[in-house]
Amino acid sequence: MNRKKDIAPVLKIQYPLLQGPFGGGLSSSRLVAAVSNAGGLGGYGAYQLEPLQIKQVVKEIRALTNKPFNINLWVNDADANASDLNDVEFEHVAASFKPYFDELNIPLPSKPQNAASKFEKQVEVLLSLQPAVFSFVFGIPSREILNECRKRQITTIGAATTLDEAMALEDAGVDLIVASGFEAGGHRPSFIQTPELSLHGTFTLVHQLSSKVKAPVIAAGGIVDARSIKAAFKLGASGVQIGTAFLACEESGASNEYREVLFSDRAKYTSLTNVFTGRLARGISGRIGNDLRDVAEVLPFPLQSVFLSPLRKAAIEQGRMEMLTFWAGQNALSVKHKTVQLLFKSIIEDMQW
Repeated sequence: MNRKKDIAPVLKIQYPLLQGPFGGGLSSSRLVAAVSNAGGLGGYGAYQLEPLQIKQVVKEIRALTNKPFNINLWVNDADANASDLNDVEFEHVAASFKPYFDELNIPLPSKPQNAASKFEKQVEVLLSLQPAVFSFVFGIPSREILNECRKRQITTIGAATTLDEAMALEDAGVDLIVASGFEAGGHRPSFIQTPELSLHGTFTLVHQLSSKVKAPVIAAGGIVDARSIKAAFKLGASGVQIGTAFLACEESGASNEYREVLFSDRAKYTSLTNVFTGRLARGISGRIGNDLRDVAEVLPFPLQSVFLSPLRKAAIEQGRMEMLTFWAGQNALSVKHKTVQLLFKSIIEDMQW
């Protein structure tokens, strides 16, 4: 193995395995605790939560584990134009999606309320709660925030989709860097160039970062088993972050319907789309995403998610799962295990840890 540094002692965990933090209700306290109790680092995606909700989540996790865990936030959690969307812009975008609302026999929603960033208030409560690890995407927190993390002995982890982003994270003093390859499920967290110009594969990115930055690199994207972990380590990764394989476990916040899609033939087909949230993300392809992949305009993030929320809910209630895209990585077809215990057992045995 060519790992530059073993991150397990840094994170005070047994194995260099991180669970990808999920948004949209897909994270759960139960999943975080199960991963941390098994010797990895559980992670909770809290970017959509209000500060009081973050307090409650941390309380729930701490009731289930005394091991380290990670709380994840988005530095840039609202597009600039999400605070001043006008009626004409909304009606123009809504016209593209109206046929799908009609097909499900539900009314077209009214214009979502304008949105502003929650990040600063979320960070205030996170610092007061002092989780072992604070990870973030879509940018770099201020020097003041990172300094406070160091004072409170909170390990920081930033996500990079390019070498330039990794170097910026290192210059800021971030402790660990996730190399987020385009194979990864969910949003592409680019923050220097656009996501469309930042589509590096996981192994290419790990190779570049491990050669050019001193901070330990964590490989993310397409990592589902020991074979992919070994490949990442050979290229210089110090740890791995696993998303879709943990999302498929019964401990996650995914619904039974969601898990059925993950274990179906549909998992062969993933694609990148901004149709459902307004930001580019990878998921198991659905009809709406495929039909509108080249749609000229969508609402700014997070207004697009709010606008389509009734459509997603109605499609699930009516059993129209084929219409929807479900966040998952490009290697979703290789996911096999349905519990955290079985997934860990498989990896540990194959890695001979």
